[in-house]
Amino acid sequence: MKELQKQVDDWINTIWVTYFDEMTNCAQLTEEVWEVARVMVREYGEQSRKKGKKPEDPTQELGDELADVLFVLTCIANQTWVDLEAAWQRWMDKRNGRDKDRHKDNEKLTSKL
Repeated sequence: MKELQKQVDDWINTIWVTYFDEMTNCAQLTEEVWEVARVMVREYGEQSRKKGKKPEDPTQELGDELADVLFVLTCIANQTWVDLEAAWQRWMDKRNGRDKDRHKDNEKLTSKL
């Protein structure tokens, strides 16, 4: 993740000029997540696509939208000095401790196995 954060920062500072402000990026993140939801509801949900709008590769379309989310999320982390690698490790430690047995007896999940 450190490399991802560096790659985004290098790109912003050499190609893009500067970061959008934090609130603009927060709104941009919301927009990008909505675009992921739009792809998901049409590909995996019950909503139909408009005629002639079926992408050649739905997996690539979803991947592109997820990459947009990752990019903006990384921008927000960079401009607020969040170390995503450290934050991720804290998240994993919490889940591997507090939540390690949380879903083992969840019938809604185990019935899918």
